[in-house]
Amino acid sequence: MAELVVLYNTPKDKAAFDAYYKATHVPLAYKIPGLKKYEISKGTVAAPGGESDVHLVAILTFENLAALQAGLESAAGQAAAGDLANFATGGAKLYMFESGDA
Repeated sequence: MAELVVLYNTPKDKAAFDAYYKATHVPLAYKIPGLKKYEISKGTVAAPGGESDVHLVAILTFENLAALQAGLESAAGQAAAGDLANFATGGAKLYMFESGDA
């Protein structure tokens, strides 16, 4: 399997971010070809030392890195990526990797 992890930093308006994310961005992301699973954090995202600057974590799972990259290169993937500027006012970091058992 392969994962795309998106760390959304704290936005200027948390309520507006949350509303837009659920109503608009999530439906866009679900259209990405090859997407097997889509998880998001619930509640506060903390660090071992306490508070963090991360508002939300999204984990998108694909069969492998090739499927993940093909999904991101698709029209739906480009639409989802292009949508970040519409709501992620605190910025976002994206990470991709193969996943498996430790």
